[in-house]
Amino acid sequence: MTDDSSPSQQTFRPNYLAVWGMFFRNSLIREMTFRSNFVIELVTRAFWFSAQLVLFDLIYRHVPTIQDWSREEYFAFMATGMLINALVEAFFMPNCANFSELIRTGDLDFALLKPIDTQFLISFEKVNFAMINQVLLAVALLWYSISRTGIELSIGRVITYLMLILVGVAFFYSLMIALASTSVWFGRNQGLYDFWFYITIFARYPQGFYKQSFGGEMLWFGFSFIVPILLVVTVPSRFLLRKALDPNWTVLVIAPLSTLVMVLISRRIFQWSLSNYRSASS
Repeated sequence: MTDDSSPSQQTFRPNYLAVWGMFFRNSLIREMTFRSNFVIELVTRAFWFSAQLVLFDLIYRHVPTIQDWSREEYFAFMATGMLINALVEAFFMPNCANFSELIRTGDLDFALLKPIDTQFLISFEKVNFAMINQVLLAVALLWYSISRTGIELSIGRVITYLMLILVGVAFFYSLMIALASTSVWFGRNQGLYDFWFYITIFARYPQGFYKQSFGGEMLWFGFSFIVPILLVVTVPSRFLLRKALDPNWTVLVIAPLSTLVMVLISRRIFQWSLSNYRSASS
């Protein structure tokens, strides 16, 4: 029995892994073409990383703990936040920030015509290799912190921690792509970087730091259970350090479920924005 279906009749299924590999190689070639700029970015990121360490090292020279966080434990929390932030900025920030430019120039038309999911194409086209340096620095700080605390880690705890890191990355990505999608209505969205900066400021400190006043309690509740920015950073570090989860163990379920909901919502917002997009030729 012969197959009478022609190639044009067969369903085309793009190889997403191969496409991402091509994006990865192109980004690496681009970075190596402008080596001086790449080195400057590495030095700048390393300086910022060092400044954060020096600041909190000075603070902990005067106090043994802040809330229930010792110096080494806080460095582990800091490393967790930096790791999530670096992964998001390395793989998603350049692409989400470029979405408004695609709309302005009309290049989004070409992305829509390609036989591949548009959100994937827009989200993964560029990789910021300068942020890989911060990923390595965050991992080194995390290793130092864990070794100084003397906590014994099981394979299961490490795997769960890594899964929670991915949950944090997915959550922040969904926020970014949802905000970037508003460019369809507002044109050039220059506030993306400002938004990301303000959001990550809240995520730089553990949940308990905010529960000192009525206003702080409101921030704690809002950024823990409505938009769980604090959860997706604090929960992985507290879990890895074997610290009591705040308010209880249910945050291990709340954080992934909230992230899943946010990912689905951001997907709908992105698709809605494309349905309202008017091509450059229209």
